[in-house]
Amino acid sequence: MDETRRIAAVEDVPTESTLLFTVRDLDDDEEREAILHRRDDGVVAWRNYCQHLTHIKIDKGSGAPMRDDELVCANHGAMFESDTGQCTYGPCEGAYLNALDVVVADGAVYLDEEGHEFVGLGGVEADGAIDLTSTSNVEF
Repeated sequence: MDETRRIAAVEDVPTESTLLFTVRDLDDDEEREAILHRRDDGVVAWRNYCQHLTHIKIDKGSGAPMRDDELVCANHGAMFESDTGQCTYGPCEGAYLNALDVVVADGAVYLDEEGHEFVGLGGVEADGAIDLTSTSNVEF
């Protein structure tokens, strides 16, 4: 496998949370966040945003919360099946997380998504000062 596409060792991918990483879309040169989750039947990868409001991240940097083998969007309680990415509960019920292709080989997970390159572990680095404004979606 191409070592530049290696994301992480399989044993480093959580089974009860997610591992945050960054990819670059080669069409527009934009960096985007993604998450890995290890299941009994392999490893899955999803874009790191909720389908209800796509500026909301599922993994905010310390792993996505999970409940009953489903990823949970902490902002509005949407729940996504960890194997299919389908939203089973919440404001985006029936929608699917956007999958990224990965492959497991020699004990490691590799990005296998056409038109994307692996940038690194962790989230997209923000330019400038940290934005401390609320990302709450509650209207008063």
